[in-house]
Amino acid sequence: MITKEEFLILYKKNLAGECTPEEKQLLESYQDDIVMPDNRWGADLGDKKRLRSILETRLTQSIPEKSSQTSKNRYKWLGAAAAVIILLSVGILIRRAQMPSVSKQSNVIASSPQKILPGGNKAYLTIANGTVITLNGVKNGTLGTQTGIRVNKVKDGILSYNKQAGDQKNDNQELTYNTINIPRGGQYQLVLSDGTKVWLNSSSSLKYPAAFIGKDRKVELSGEAYFEVAKDRTKPFTVNVNGMSVEVLGTHFNINAYSDERVVKTTLLEGSVKLTGNGQQAMLKPGQQGAFNDQQTAFNVSDVDVDDAVAWKNGFFVFNNEDIQTIMKRISRWYDVDVVFPEKFKRKNFGGTVSRFKDVSEVLHSLELTGSVHFQIEGRRITVMP
Repeated sequence: MITKEEFLILYKKNLAGECTPEEKQLLESYQDDIVMPDNRWGADLGDKKRLRSILETRLTQSIPEKSSQTSKNRYKWLGAAAAVIILLSVGILIRRAQMPSVSKQSNVIASSPQKILPGGNKAYLTIANGTVITLNGVKNGTLGTQTGIRVNKVKDGILSYNKQAGDQKNDNQELTYNTINIPRGGQYQLVLSDGTKVWLNSSSSLKYPAAFIGKDRKVELSGEAYFEVAKDRTKPFTVNVNGMSVEVLGTHFNINAYSDERVVKTTLLEGSVKLTGNGQQAMLKPGQQGAFNDQQTAFNVSDVDVDDAVAWKNGFFVFNNEDIQTIMKRISRWYDVDVVFPEKFKRKNFGGTVSRFKDVSEVLHSLELTGSVHFQIEGRRITVMP
């Protein structure tokens, strides 16, 4: 059994292809932790009065007739003991539902023995002339040059833009835009020409200039990305996304802005950012998240756990009392699968941490252990069942 911190170290080694067989086994031993925030007595636990009666009967049979206790005290003890055992029984049942390690047997119904593996380093680069390069299909090294910038595939999963030695800065040059697209089941890292680092999640894209020319640095995002912006007080860095903008000088932040999500969420880890949208503005401090909905008149700013917002970058799904529909959207993007819900499916919320490293059936099994949801896999289609 390994800790979350140890898992992160091994996960990154595995992405780089540096894990030994023993370390891969340790990765697979990592246990997920999924709970339902509202654990009430459900019908599947049985009738509470009947269970109490059975426990009291068994307790009575287990106590010798020649007891030194008075009858009144004896029954008082029985009632208390039965109540304790009921509570213990419920606690055990709930605890079992919360611990994936209790059972290795999965109830996920699969029509095909083929595993649906987690996503990996996949991306398509579209350069200014319209040429599309499949990044995971080319060798490491220089892919070309643009406006004095060398475009390098540093290693699997990282694309970098570097100024060529001896190249002179020329602000009169024309901006040359590239776009990197991350498909479902993909992720990629990007180092922009100013040194800004960007981690892109599945089903995301970023439009950016090969070289930042002029008095500002502007990019356009769709989907989710984590930014570590290089400091430059003379050139603000702006991310335009879904009708709003995030402006910084140098800071670390995450933006979640998928087109199928109603709210754009910007989470600040370090520095400060200014949010602008619908004629409104908001400033974020580290540890805060700004939520933007184009139907609202102002930003909703709140304190959050920033580790949850960037968990995807570190190899985890973190669910914070989220409904199953939202959870399955994230699973759909990362595993490149389609998800189907029956009509009038009852809303269920979950909380906990699940590794993004495992195949999809193991992730679904962790959710099933709560006893409130089940899944059927047919090819690359997942049906959610009550």
